[in-house]
Amino acid sequence: MSSGVTVVLGAQWGDEGKGKLVDVLAADVDICARCAGGNNAGHTIVVPINGVKKSFAFHLLPSGLVNPTCTGLLGNGVVIHIPSFFAELDALESEGLDCTGRLFVSDRAQIVFDFHQIVDGLKEAELGGSSIGTTRKGIGPAYSGKASRSGLRIHHLFEPEVFAERFRKVVEGRFKRYGHFEYDTEGEILRYKQLAERLRPYVVDSVSYIHKAISSGKRILVEGANALLLDLDFGTYPFVTSSSTSIGGVCTGLGIPPKMIGKTIGVVKAYTTRVGAGPFPTEQLNDVGVHLQEIGREYGTTTGRRRRCGWLDLVVMKHSSLINGYDSFNLTKLDILDQLPEIKIAVKYTINGEELPGFPADLEVLAKVDVEYVTLPGWQSSIEDIRSYVDLPENCKKYINFIEKYLGAPIEWIGVGPGRDAMIKKEANQ
Repeated sequence: MSSGVTVVLGAQWGDEGKGKLVDVLAADVDICARCAGGNNAGHTIVVPINGVKKSFAFHLLPSGLVNPTCTGLLGNGVVIHIPSFFAELDALESEGLDCTGRLFVSDRAQIVFDFHQIVDGLKEAELGGSSIGTTRKGIGPAYSGKASRSGLRIHHLFEPEVFAERFRKVVEGRFKRYGHFEYDTEGEILRYKQLAERLRPYVVDSVSYIHKAISSGKRILVEGANALLLDLDFGTYPFVTSSSTSIGGVCTGLGIPPKMIGKTIGVVKAYTTRVGAGPFPTEQLNDVGVHLQEIGREYGTTTGRRRRCGWLDLVVMKHSSLINGYDSFNLTKLDILDQLPEIKIAVKYTINGEELPGFPADLEVLAKVDVEYVTLPGWQSSIEDIRSYVDLPENCKKYINFIEKYLGAPIEWIGVGPGRDAMIKKEANQ
């Protein structure tokens, strides 16, 4: 991987398999950083530790930590539930992954408290049938507090009196809004006094830290959380997360200017999935949908929720590409299509016969679109053990080439199976 900053972003509704590419690229980087989201993300990576294959579930921590020479950084744009931070760290270390001296947290990052998680559930209950389908990890309420300037940041932990005063005021405000739910305010203040001391060695001025790393020639990998269609501005609002999941969130979530980003890779699943409510134009509520769900093991790492499945949607991908400007793509889970006799790709949305110019902002419009598909022949053979692009079936290559031509950018990496090594690197001339 070249020097400078490389960014890996989800290009659809999340769950594209970003963790595996991050795992591959992290072998050649010095720092793996996260810029947004919290422990609502989810990556599962299987790696050998002392010759034994072990599965690691990442939710909050950068998954680049699986490389023992890579340092992890949680940037200022991340919201951090500190008990979950330590629970995840302890779980990794208990499985043999030593993170000593190579994990840092921005002093500007916002804190997620247990009351945020309680409020998250209360907000969802309040919405009833219109609920957004959050992970109820407190992410939305924490970002709401940040936007309303009532949030607490990591550096506040080290000013105990200031922290206690602000904390009481924030909790009291939630009681006024939602009624007096069960919560031990004073007990939490004492708890966070202890957590602060345990956290202290991990805390850095992340802006100075990352710019010093860049200027000294360190290779930095930014691991996006969620995906473009879950972006607060550009996603299917309001069925989105509460942060900027786009390339813009990389700059604001780490304090690095656009000119320092060398390469942006979009991760796209070979079909489309989404979790929770909201319109989904290519969803297949039929045998194809069941096939994708079952063969693709489409269950959430963080929630265990069953994902909705449908054909690959290139209208979504064009929208995503315009915003994030991907230099190349990682096409994941291509092997899940192995058994299908024909494969459809969405290429156009129409309403009353008129093509829409782009991906609509209005969800009522999105729910009404007619989808125009291109149908390609399947390859109906297993690609799981293939490790070279030239060895892929011709119909498989045609599928890849169609996507590249439509989006105007190369597919550089191709995921062909669940194994850590089941990734094909496609050269530029192939």
